[in-house]
This record gives sequence, C-alpha cells and structure tokens, in this order.
Amino acid sequence: MLLTYTAIGIALFFAMNIGASGTAASMGAAYGASAIKKRAALILVSIAAFLGAVLGGGEVVKTIGKGIIPSDLLTVKIVIIILLGATLTLFISNLLGIPLSTSEVTVGAVVGVGLAYHRLFTDQLLVILLFWVIVPIASFIITFVAGKLISRAEKRWPQLKGQGKWAKGLSILLILGGCWEAFSAGMNNVANAVGPLIGAGIMSTNSGLWLGALFVSIGALVMGSRVLETNAKKITKLSLLEGSAISFTGGTLVVVASVFGLPIPLTQVTTCGILGVGAAQGGFGIFQKGIIKRILLIWIISPLFSIVVSYFLINLLVDMDIYNLIVMLSVFIATVGSIKLAQHVREEQRSIYNEGEGI
Repeated sequence: MLLTYTAIGIALFFAMNIGASGTAASMGAAYGASAIKKRAALILVSIAAFLGAVLGGGEVVKTIGKGIIPSDLLTVKIVIIILLGATLTLFISNLLGIPLSTSEVTVGAVVGVGLAYHRLFTDQLLVILLFWVIVPIASFIITFVAGKLISRAEKRWPQLKGQGKWAKGLSILLILGGCWEAFSAGMNNVANAVGPLIGAGIMSTNSGLWLGALFVSIGALVMGSRVLETNAKKITKLSLLEGSAISFTGGTLVVVASVFGLPIPLTQVTTCGILGVGAAQGGFGIFQKGIIKRILLIWIISPLFSIVVSYFLINLLVDMDIYNLIVMLSVFIATVGSIKLAQHVREEQRSIYNEGEGI
C-alpha cells in the first residue's frame, strides 16, 4: 500500500511539473505580445488545461498506459520508476526555465523499461517518433507562411498591429488562442502523469484524469512563471496577429494528435511556431540565438536521459544486474570526462590566443 501511495504522489508531483512546463508555455504568445498579465495568463491556462484533460485526455492515456509496452509489465514498482525518471528530468528543466516536452520524457522513461525487459511495441513507438518530427515541422512551416502574410497585411493595414479600436479585439483573439492551446495541452499532456497509474490498474481512467487535471492546474499557477517568461520574451517579439497564428496552429495540431491518441511534444510545437514567425520577421538568423540552441539541445537530451534513468533504476532496484550498472556508470563517467576535457582544451586555446593578441 505504501508503494501505491508513493506512485500516486510522484504522479501528482509530475502533473504539477507538466502544468509548469507544457501548459504554462501555451500562453507564451499572448504574454509576449503584452495582451495579458502574467497572473491572469496562468489562471486561464490552468482552467483550460483542466477542461482539456477531463473532456479529451482518454485516448492518450491508453497509449501511455498500454500502447508502448505491455500493460502486464506495469507493476507498482515499475510505475514508480517510470514516473521518477520522467519527473526528475522535467523538474531539472523547470528549475532552468527551459520549456521541456513532458511527452518526450515520459515516453523515454517508458521505453527505458521496455528496453530493460526486451518488450517494446516498436511499431507504435516509431509512429510516435515520426509525429514528433512531423508536427513541429508542420507548425514551423504554417506559422512561417502565416508570418509572411501577416507582415504584408500589417504593412497595408497598420491598425492590424493592434492600434486604436482594433487593439482590444485582437488581444481577445490572442488570449482565446492561448486558451485553445492550453486546452490541447490538457488533452495531450495529463496522460503523461496518470497514464502509467491507469495502465497498472492503480486508478480508473475517470479518477486519474480528474486528479491529474487538478494538479496540472496547480502546477501552472504555482510553478509556471519561468517557462512563461522563456517562451514569451527570450525568443522573439510578437504582434497580436502573429501570436494568434502560433496559438491556434499549435493548439489545432495537438488536438488532432490527441484524438488519435498520439503523445505530442506540445512545447516543441509552440516553440517551433514562434520560430516560424521569427524567421518570417528577420530570416533564419534567429537560430543563432543562445536560448534556441539551449532548447534544441535539451530536446535531444531529455528523452535519452529519461531512457537511461529508468533503465538504470530497473537494473538497480528491480532486476539487479551489476554488469549493466557498471557499463552505464562507465558511459556516464566517460561522457562527463569528455565534456570537461573539451572545455579544458577550449580554455587553453582561448588563453593562448589572448596571450598572443598583442604580437
């Protein structure tokens, strides 16, 4: 019984981090365009995400619970390991203020368990991975085209930039777009927290969705500020129409994916939408910004980190395998050592260059 309550507790903490990471980012466009205050933005996304989870989260729950690995693997211990690996990854990203995909870290943790037991539904996993690539690219292309059209329209009709009597109406449109995107976040992302619990039979689908939705909402309110700032202010400046294009594009793509039970990286979809508009504004030089490089790097690392963490915990806590543990620790030490060595070499080269500057 203690293990069951531990699993539930970790899942609810994970749900709070989902609210802080994926859900809070949904209102980034509206906040970045100064259409809404931060507190009001977080309140609205928490309500919209709650409704999305309760009304439409069931299909993605099925995929997370039994679509990647066989449901008979999901004992209470395994559920704890999946949730712990995903939660740890997401919590670290929230502390750094990086909008990380909860779908990536959750699927990565589930895959780590499947690899440990050599039981993985590879066909379903490949479909998920394919859509992880397709949907963000689609978001970038759509918003890039929309950004070009909006730029031309705003030059021809300056009032579309939110001047005069148009300002209020365009602001409301953008806020509605953010709410739609948060609704889609609830549909897609709450399953990442409660899906393993439901798959293991610890909770029913209805109770899991309601409880998960509640804690996603709490997380958005309490922990979402940093990620909201990152998505809104550190990537590119948005007009009201540009922000609306991003929100409605991302929300629609994720809702469609949710209907088919596909866990999609909503934050990637949103951020790629912002990048699409940014590229339309000032060209592809936006990809040189440091924050973009950091986000892209963590997108790549996060699912791999979750896989390694869950695989390591399986070998440490469930099926003790000293040889696998030695291999993983060796890889970790070698990786950290290589990074430190590369930093040392760069510092030496910089020092040599600086010393020879005056010659």
